[in-house]
Amino acid sequence: MNGILVASLTFACAFGGSIVGHFIGRVLPKAHLSKESQDVMKLGMGLVATMTALLLGLVTAAARSSFDSQDALMRTVAANILTLDRLLARYGPETGPTRVLLRRALAFRVEMTWPEDGSAGSGMTRAQAAPAIEEIENQILRLSPADDTQRWFKAEALKMSEDVLRSRWRALDAQTGSVSSVFLIVVVFWLTVTFVSFGLYHPLNPTVLGVLFVAAISVGCAVFLILELDGPFDGLIKIPSGPMYFVLRQLGQ
Repeated sequence: MNGILVASLTFACAFGGSIVGHFIGRVLPKAHLSKESQDVMKLGMGLVATMTALLLGLVTAAARSSFDSQDALMRTVAANILTLDRLLARYGPETGPTRVLLRRALAFRVEMTWPEDGSAGSGMTRAQAAPAIEEIENQILRLSPADDTQRWFKAEALKMSEDVLRSRWRALDAQTGSVSSVFLIVVVFWLTVTFVSFGLYHPLNPTVLGVLFVAAISVGCAVFLILELDGPFDGLIKIPSGPMYFVLRQLGQ
């Protein structure tokens, strides 16, 4: 989901709703603008605003928790890949092709997720013809240990490759996101109704317009942050690339 587009739509609906509310207030009969009507409107919109704030807060916390979990997962993957490379190196020179494949696979994934030119990467969505880690496992399985030491290194390398493979599927599962379209529609609707009520009883002088503009920008930014955190490998806010680039520089040494 495009975070900038959805955030812009949220801002437009919120700020536009306040303008529409002002014109609705000008054509309503006087009885609808009485003090009693305003009190009921404030109570009702206060309830809607509270539900919206609570929902946005809960979803933001959930999105942040998911983002942090994926960040921790990538750091664990980076450590596992480096450990796997060292296990293969200590096994013997016959694992040289496997280590080359490991480095090539990691370089491909890093370039797709964090391009060096700063452009938007395709994250985890672009896959190679076949998962490289599966071929790495196959090559490890074909090793023929000559002694107990090599047998231990082979067993540990297989465990580590399995951990990396399992982490890959967990990372791919995170691509689906947890924020549904229904949630966004409901939130934008609630925000629009709330901003309509803001403009219903108040004159749109420059001060009021400025406050409503800032408020609309703020709720748009909140939606933007939720969507960005919900996609940890894509968009403007992504998981840091430092651990993976560090491992990439260490592989093969």
